Amino acid sequence: MSLHLYDTSTRTVREFVPVEPGRVSMYLCGATVQAPPHIGHIRSGVNFDVLRRWLLRQGYDVTFCRNVTDLDDKIIRVAAEEGVPWFVVSERNQRAFTWAYDQLGCLPPTVEPRAMGHVPEMVELMRRLIDKGHAYASGGDVYFDVVSYADRYGKLSNQKLENMRAAADTDTDSLKRDPRDFALWKGAKPGEPTWPTPWGKGRPGWHLECSAMATKYLGGTFDIHGGGVDLIFPHHENEIAQSQAAGDGFARYWLHNGMLKLGGEKMSKSLGNSLLIPDMLRKVRAVELRYYLVAAHYRSAIDYSDEALQEAAAGYRRIEGFVTRAAEVIHDVDAAAPLPQAFVDAMDDDLNVSQALAVIHEVVREGNVALAQGNKEQVARLLAETQNMLDVLGLDPRSEQWRSTGDSGLREVVDALVAVALEQRQAARARKDYAAADAIRDQLAAAGIVVEDTPQGPRWELAQ
Repeated sequence: MSLHLYDTSTRTVREFVPVEPGRVSMYLCGATVQAPPHIGHIRSGVNFDVLRRWLLRQGYDVTFCRNVTDLDDKIIRVAAEEGVPWFVVSERNQRAFTWAYDQLGCLPPTVEPRAMGHVPEMVELMRRLIDKGHAYASGGDVYFDVVSYADRYGKLSNQKLENMRAAADTDTDSLKRDPRDFALWKGAKPGEPTWPTPWGKGRPGWHLECSAMATKYLGGTFDIHGGGVDLIFPHHENEIAQSQAAGDGFARYWLHNGMLKLGGEKMSKSLGNSLLIPDMLRKVRAVELRYYLVAAHYRSAIDYSDEALQEAAAGYRRIEGFVTRAAEVIHDVDAAAPLPQAFVDAMDDDLNVSQALAVIHEVVREGNVALAQGNKEQVARLLAETQNMLDVLGLDPRSEQWRSTGDSGLREVVDALVAVALEQRQAARARKDYAAADAIRDQLAAAGIVVEDTPQGPRWELAQ
């Protein structure tokens, strides 16, 4: 079975065939940086990081473009409320997003363009649309004429033009030919940043930005465009309209991840129900939060609860426990070992990570049995399979990512302190002072540290 992905534009699971054999071009709608990220924002980054890792594992050369919307109405409003320039708000929150992506183990994008660095490309795209009769200038604004594209507008979101309401993206609807037309360019207003164009000073509309950046870095036709389901309409619908009306093929596959909700509601700053990344990392380790975010199918909605988060963390620790114990016995892991076919089939089936994790847990169960039996050959094979599968998901506890984060740094400190206690316990047992040895073990248990005596010596892990 080859890789198959659910394409929103056809509403079917399609075989993935890239434009160019051996190469994949992928664009992800990244952050609009008016506020720091919550886990709903970062879920998209983590989900598409898994897709990228799977494509890399399959031998593709992947160009991954994840944009930053560093100016829009919300950013301008926040800046005005704080009494600072718009770029202060953008830069502060952009750094918060970068930190969060790094903490959750997302590979850095090949390119991460900022919208306001690409105004010339946006002006050129507007010029092409006006020349083709799909856009018009009016009172300093520039609008896309949806009626001129009526035969195709609404296909992504499965809507008909006659049933659509006004775009509601400006307060200047009187300048539009049709209230459903959307703004490509917004004319200058007092206190707002502006750039010059042949149609007057102003700033870009949100939809225009992504079309200009995607085609600049990935070409007129590219493989995959991704984002959250909340972007299907109007954002992605409008991207398709303006790009294809200008003559570009644009994205061949459209992938959308489900929303992360809290109490059944979409997570958002406006509702006051955001779970910011620093707050989450006080509850669980970063690798455990990543496990939680990838465990559900990327297209499904997640209704967040602390209980579900802790269950996911415990599930990850069971995997980590086997890897840690097996690595004490097996020091050289075969990174080229083949993946279990059941894992490959799950990942090729529209990134069915939940099924892939079920395969990992089954291999871990087999590995624990092999450890108990002292079958080193079996342990070596199962450890290699486990680590290679975890690597695809960005979850290998022995990878450089998790060895070099604050998580593992804290683990190293705790490990050193526990090692001192275990040495004292061993010394007490050697002099047959079993009461003292038991007291040390009990004190560690009270601190949440479980000690296990093995043929290789005592080892510890956090209680689950």
